[in-house]
This record gives sequence, C-alpha cells and structure tokens, in this order.
Amino acid sequence: MSALVTGIVFCLCGFTVTLPKGVTVNGCDVGGLTRSAAAALIRGEKEKELKTKKLVVSGEKCQYVFSFPEISYKDNVQDTLRRAKRKGSYTANFSYYLCGLNEVVAAVCESERVLKEEPYAEFKTTGAPFIYHEGHDGKEVDAVRLKNDILSSLKGGFEQINVRYLNTFRQNSLHTVKQNTVLLGRYTTYFDQTNINRASNIRLAAELLNGVIIQGGETLSFNKTVGARLPERGFLKAKIIENGEYTEGVGGGVCQVSTTLYNAALLSGMAVTEFHPHSLAVGYVEPSRDAMVSGSACDLKFRNPSKYPVYLRSHTAEGSVSFEFYGKSDGAKYSLESVILGYLPAPEEQCADPSDVREGRDGVRSEGYLLIERSGYVKRVKLRRDKYLPQKRLVYTLSDGEETAQDGAPG
Repeated sequence: MSALVTGIVFCLCGFTVTLPKGVTVNGCDVGGLTRSAAAALIRGEKEKELKTKKLVVSGEKCQYVFSFPEISYKDNVQDTLRRAKRKGSYTANFSYYLCGLNEVVAAVCESERVLKEEPYAEFKTTGAPFIYHEGHDGKEVDAVRLKNDILSSLKGGFEQINVRYLNTFRQNSLHTVKQNTVLLGRYTTYFDQTNINRASNIRLAAELLNGVIIQGGETLSFNKTVGARLPERGFLKAKIIENGEYTEGVGGGVCQVSTTLYNAALLSGMAVTEFHPHSLAVGYVEPSRDAMVSGSACDLKFRNPSKYPVYLRSHTAEGSVSFEFYGKSDGAKYSLESVILGYLPAPEEQCADPSDVREGRDGVRSEGYLLIERSGYVKRVKLRRDKYLPQKRLVYTLSDGEETAQDGAPG
C-alpha cells in the first residue's frame, strides 16, 4: 500500500509541474519543462534583451544613463504557464520599471537645479563703496513631468528623455539694490597730524569701525566695536580730558573719532541711544555736538531704525577723519544746529612758576538740535542741553607788576 501511494504522488507531482509538448511562451519552446524551468528560460531571454536597452535622461548639466539591473521588470510568467494546459503559443506580459524611481527623480532634480541669485551689493571698505552684481534667474526640474516621462519611456521604446525645467525668477532688481545703498550722510572733523600719538589713535579707532554693517533694528556700541584702548592693542598716550583738566592718557584722540561718528550718525537718520558730553568744550566741533567715550562707563550707542542694513565707512586722510553711512533713505534731510545759551567766565588764579601760566577758557552752556526736513517742512528736535566747565586762567605776576599769560589748552 505504501509503495502504491508513493507512486501516485510521484505521478501527480510530475503531471502538475511539467508543461505539455508544443507549448511556446513569447517564442520560447518550453514544452516538457517544469514551470520553474520554463519561467527561468523565458525570463533569461527577456533579460538578454533588456541588457541591450538603455534609458537616457538628458539634462543641461549632465546625461543620466540607466540599464539592467537598475532597470528591472515585473511579469505574469507564472500565471501564463499555469494557463498553458495544452499545446499552443502563449504570451506573458512584461512591464519595466526603474529601481528607486522617486530617489532617481530627486537626484536629477538636485543635480540639475540652478538656484536663482538675487541682485546684491558687495560692500567695500576702500575705493568705490559697492560693487553691484546683477544676479540671475534660476531653474528647477519639472519633477512631475520627469517622472511621467520616465514611466512613458519604459512603457514604450525606451525613448530618450529630455529634462524639462521650470524657471524661478528673481524677486528684486538691481535698481532696488542701488536704492538701498545710497549715501545717507557723512561728517568730517580735522586734527593736528603733527601730534603723532593722537593722530595714530584716531586712525586706529576709525579703522576698527570701517566696514561695519548695522542690520535693521540693530544697535552699534562704540566701545564694543572699537574695544579697549590699551597699549597692547596699539593705542598710544596723548592728551585726554579728565575731571575738567587736560592730562596724558592712553587713547587720547579717540573721543574725536566717537564725536565724528556721532555727528555722522545723526546726519544719517540713526537713533542715538547713548552719548556723553565732555566736561570741557572741544575745538573740533561746536558745543552740544560732541560725544565722549571712556572705558566701559561712557559709551556712544546708536540704533539703525530702518529694516534695511546700514553700511559704515571711515576714512582718515592727512589731518582729517570722516565717517559715511550708506543704506536706504527714509526721504528726510538732516542737519544739526548748536545754540549757545551763555558763557561761564573762567576763574583766575596766580601761579608761582612762569611755566604754569595758562590763558584759560570760558565755559559754555549750550543746546543741540536736529533739523529734519520732509516735503519742504522742517521739524526742529531738541537733542540735548550741556554745560561745559570753564578752564582756569593762571597768571604769573612779574616783579614790576606786569601780568603775562599763555595759551596752555590744546585744541
């Protein structure tokens, strides 16, 4: 009985896996073969054919070529063989696909992308303040079209695919960029270039401010930008004002830089948020137009009130220091006015040494105003009221009673 069952199973198995004689599938004679052997033969022939095919995607930057096994296939060979129960010619359907189609499309898009570049201004610290660049439009691959074209090519005759693009246009114009980088204001003061140490300090401090860009809403701190005035940073000893007197100190002359910057900032529409007057009037600006800086306690700060960047340039020539502000104009014209309210007479003292003789200087009470002109209308804004101390007059009385005085205060 056991042998009989075994024979029956063997016969049934042989019957279910062997194809009838005279069966062809896609032109392949598979009669007498098992279905698995027939499927391998049919697929092998298809793969030979597929290896001769290439899918070419042609872009502007590169050509992308795909072939077997990147290109694979799906079929219904097994279903066809199961239907082949008698002699005849059968057709199995094959469909081609590109492995990782979505990833391929994404990679081609990335490779072929041309990013748009908006027009822009390149800020320079010397020469012309800006170099202007036109920029260019960009291109993006039409990803949906590319995917559909690949699918269509694989269904058809593997026709070459030409990548199609979507333009991405610049949003701004060079004219707009130039409007955002006009000269807002400038101011210049003058110094004695023969005073070597003081002139050196002025040049150094001004250079540390050259090329600074103040973003919209940002505040500039003079002390933070220039840094500590120390010998190891290149600052030298020169006259400074301390406690109402002129004395030697490291960094003398830096206050002329901060004062020049203060005036240029106001004339450019900046919002000054911190300033400090000197205790004595200075000779390089009118009263109520100075801005003293000292250590970390006294700073000059101003804010860019617009939403556009402001570009700061400095220049030191022989005997002068200048600051220029560039950015988008708010349409106003700015000017400054100094008003003398009165004078404080300089007290007089006698001195025992002729070398101490000093003519002295009267003190000043003053106010500073900012004049803002828009559409022919001028608005006068009071900025500050100041009191500058007098400087004592020191006299030496000669034996015959004649008095002599010399000017001992620096300008």
